[in-house]
Formats: sequence, structure tokens, C-alpha cells
Amino acid sequence: MPLRILLADDHQIMRQGLKALLEQEQFQVVAEASDGHDAIKQARALRPDVAVLDVSMPRLNGLDAARQIVDIAPQTRVLILTMHESEQIVREVLEVGARGFLLKTDAARDLVSAIQALQRRTTFFTSSVAEMVLNGFLDGRGDTRRLSKERLTPREREVVQLLAEGKSSKEVAVVLNLSVKTAETHRTNVMRKLDLHSVADLVRYAVRNKLVQVA
Repeated sequence: MPLRILLADDHQIMRQGLKALLEQEQFQVVAEASDGHDAIKQARALRPDVAVLDVSMPRLNGLDAARQIVDIAPQTRVLILTMHESEQIVREVLEVGARGFLLKTDAARDLVSAIQALQRRTTFFTSSVAEMVLNGFLDGRGDTRRLSKERLTPREREVVQLLAEGKSSKEVAVVLNLSVKTAETHRTNVMRKLDLHSVADLVRYAVRNKLVQVA
């Protein structure tokens, strides 16, 4: 049976390019998604062998989508695809349970190798990132379980992203299937935890932590 793959990226051209690369190797792209919520829905319904998730997607970013996919479909191996190369993102990739990290700039060269590594139940990291992870462990900074004082729950991270994208508490409630009161409670808790005092502060936090994509 061909390996079954879910592709999630908010840029259709990027998805088409990735799909073409994979289908040349006889992999089967069983679903595509343009945001994190749709990726979760597709993963729950189809249980793909591998999910390739872009970090910067609207409504729900790839890291938070990965966390939920690993929970609902533990047999699905997750490969994170991103433009950003940083220790913080690498730590989060490992923390959410993803097993691969690939820079978009390396996708043409390494995507197939990354998928094959996950198929073998091993991990794959872009070469520069692999070196970064190793150096972090060697100098004592590589504890991926470390929690910061700014740590938010997965639901609070969803709320932050939606608010930073300009949605009101009522709109957040609709997207997340919550009551407006619950959405407002999450918003209050987020602002308190992060010591933020305005929506502008919250947007800056979301941009700094790659929860939203800057146009």
C-alpha cells in the first residue's frame, strides 16, 4: 500500500508543489488542508500515515494542530514545514510530538527523504537544525521539556491566534464552539498570564512567537 499523506499549507501553490514531489515517489496524498482546524478534521477522518504541516496557517497554526493530531491519531507521524529556523520552534516541534522538521527552502531536496525517515519510524531534521538541536543539548540548553513562565494551554494558544488575527470574542467563540463568556474568560486569563494590557500587546506576542504570520 502506498504511504498516505495529509498536506496542510495555506498557500495552494505550495501544496501543489509538495504534492507533485510526493506523487513522483508513488506516495498518495489523501487530503489537503489550508488551516490547522481543517488539518485536524482530515486527520481524524482519514488517519493518514504522515501529516505535513506548515507552521504559519490561519485560524490554527501548525504546531497547535500537530499537538491535537498526535493526540487523536497517534499512528500519524507529523512533519513540520516552516520558513523559520530557531531553537524555540525546534523545541516546540519536539514538545508537541512531531517527529520531523523541514525548512521550506530545503523541501525540494529533502522532502522525500524526510517522509521516508518518518515511514521508518525515525526522525528527520533539516541539517542545520539537527546541528542546532545537538549543540543545545551539549551546552545544557536542550531540555525540550522546559516550560516558560509564559506557558499557555493549547486552548489559550488558539484564542491568542484568533484574537491576533483580528477576531472578536464572539467570533472566537463561534470558531472554537465555545460560549462567548468562556471565550472572554480565556482572553482574560491569557492577558493575565502574559502580563499584556492591550490587543496590540497581544498581537506583538503572537507575531514574536510565530502564532500568526506577518504579511
